[in-house]
Amino acid sequence: MTKDNYSMINEFMFKGFTNRPELKLVLFVVFFPIYLITMIGNLGLVALIYMDHRLHKPMYIFLGNLALMDSCCSSAVSPKMLENFFSEDRISLYECMAQFYFFCFAETVDCFLLAAMAYDRYVAICSPLQHCTKMSKKLCIQMTTGAYIAGNVHSMVHVGLLFRLTFCGSHQINHFFCDLFPLYRLSCVDPYINELMLNIWAGSIEIFTIIIVLISYLFILLTVFNMKSKEGRGKALSTCASHFLSVSIFYGSLFFGYVQPNSVKKEDNDIAVAVFYTQVIPILNPFIYSLRNKEVINAVKRILK
Repeated sequence: MTKDNYSMINEFMFKGFTNRPELKLVLFVVFFPIYLITMIGNLGLVALIYMDHRLHKPMYIFLGNLALMDSCCSSAVSPKMLENFFSEDRISLYECMAQFYFFCFAETVDCFLLAAMAYDRYVAICSPLQHCTKMSKKLCIQMTTGAYIAGNVHSMVHVGLLFRLTFCGSHQINHFFCDLFPLYRLSCVDPYINELMLNIWAGSIEIFTIIIVLISYLFILLTVFNMKSKEGRGKALSTCASHFLSVSIFYGSLFFGYVQPNSVKKEDNDIAVAVFYTQVIPILNPFIYSLRNKEVINAVKRILK
C-alpha cells in the first residue's frame, strides 16, 4: 500500500446506531431528553453543593466533582451523537482525539472519585468520631486533585499513542463517538502497543480503585451488621446498596468495554456497553446519590425558599 493511501484518511464519519431515518428520529427523541436531564441534574447538584455551606463536607465535595465529571462525559459524547442523527458531518482526526480525551479524562476521574467516596463512607460509618480528623479538608483537596491529575495523565497517554497510528481504507467509525477500539480497527499500523498500554493502564486503574471500593464496603457491612439499632442498620444498608449498585454498573461496563482480552476484535458489544457508561450512568448518579439523601433534599428546600 502506498504512502498516499496511508495519509488519505484525516477525517471520519460515525455509523452510529442505525442507517434507517425513521429509527434515527426515535433515537433522537429518546437520547435528547436523557442529555438534558443529565446536564440539569448534574450541574444542578454542583450548584446546590456550592451554594449551601452545610454541604461543604467530604462526601459532597466528592459528589460535586463526580457530577461535574458526569457532565463532562455527557457533553463530550452526546452533542455530536445527537447531531449525527440528522446529518453525516465529518469529524477530523484531531477533533476525534479531543473528544476521546475529555471522555477518558472524565471516566478516569470518576474511578478515583468513587474510590474516595467509598473510603469516606468507610471512615464515617466505621470511625464516626474520627471522621472530621481523618477526612480533613486538606486531604479531600489532595484526593480530588490527585484524581484530576491521574485522569489527565491517563488520557494524554492514550491520545499520544494514537499519533503512532496511520488510518487508511474506510473512513467510517462503527460507533457513535470516537472510542479507541473502533479507531484501532481502522488503523493500517498494528495497534498491539496501544492495546497493551490500554490494558496495563486501564486495568491497573480499575483494579486499584475497585479494591479500595470493595474493602471499604466490606468493612462497612461488617460494622453495619454489628449495629444494635435495626433502624440505623436498615438506613446504612439502604444507602450503601444504592451506592454499590451505581459503582457495580460503572465498573462492570468499563471492564466489558476495555479490559477484556482481544477487545479490539469484539465490536458487537461496543455500542451497547458504551450506552451504559456514556448515557445511563451519568443520568443515574444524581438520583442515586441525592434523591435518597435527606441533607440534599433539605438543601433543595432551603434554596427554593
